Amino acid sequence: MRGEKGFALVLTLVVTALMVAAAVELIHQVYVDMSLNRNFRDGQQASLLAESGAEGGKKLLQTLLAAQSSYTSLSDKWAAPFKMDDEIGRIEITTTEESGKINLNALVNNDNTPNDDTLKMLKRLGVQLQIPESVWNALADWIDTDDLPLSGGAENSYYKSLNPPYSARNGRLTTVNELSLVKGFTADMVNKLKPFVTVYPNKPGGLGATVVVNVNTAPKEVLMALDSRISESMADQIIEARRLTPFKNVGELSRFDSQLGSTLQGRATTKGTIFRITARGFVKEAARTVEAVVNMDGTGEFLSWQEF
Repeated sequence: MRGEKGFALVLTLVVTALMVAAAVELIHQVYVDMSLNRNFRDGQQASLLAESGAEGGKKLLQTLLAAQSSYTSLSDKWAAPFKMDDEIGRIEITTTEESGKINLNALVNNDNTPNDDTLKMLKRLGVQLQIPESVWNALADWIDTDDLPLSGGAENSYYKSLNPPYSARNGRLTTVNELSLVKGFTADMVNKLKPFVTVYPNKPGGLGATVVVNVNTAPKEVLMALDSRISESMADQIIEARRLTPFKNVGELSRFDSQLGSTLQGRATTKGTIFRITARGFVKEAARTVEAVVNMDGTGEFLSWQEF
């Protein structure tokens, strides 16, 4: 009898232990599920904040640009970072002007020939950054829609011979990072170029439209790439002059060289139209980013929109 009671006690303890273990597992699973649900909810809210930030950044740009018709500069209000907190989370918005950079997608004309003005600018930029001249023909081949390689360039037959093989874009670049896929470009070259070049995935004017650089926002390297007359010392003078008073028209550059104002007509401007808005939304531990390129020359069309 005593043995039976002992066995019953042991059995009760075992069953109780199993029930406790099951309860602990259930509680843990409920906690995990609730945490996942909270993280998903926070991520969704952070995405909405980032999306709202990009849209709001565009509207803010429209308002600020409407107040000044002849120029945009790095001292404008849109160039300052914007932050806002509310009961849901936080939004951070930064705006940069892409018109102060060289658009790589303008390297090729609609007839698949290299755009001479853009090619010259990229070659001058390449000299400053110690990037070999041959890579620009390879980039032109990557963008153009034919299968005829330029001197030093490469078309599908080259890329298909690689391990692993892949195809040339045969169209406009979608990101600057895509350069790493193009023959001759190294990771170091791509990183060197990033501050000075851009891409518009759906560029206004079509493939081969002339690059028009804003001299009020272009970095020194891009100013020097604009024209062979612009030396490093002249670029420094231009940057100092625009810091004090932004240029209202390209003709004002004639003060640095008598021919510069006229030779830059059609290749330079004092007011940018292409902007990159980076909006970040934060809700607790969740963070989401929207990066959008917008054309402010008109209705404010988004040329690209990426969320990550």
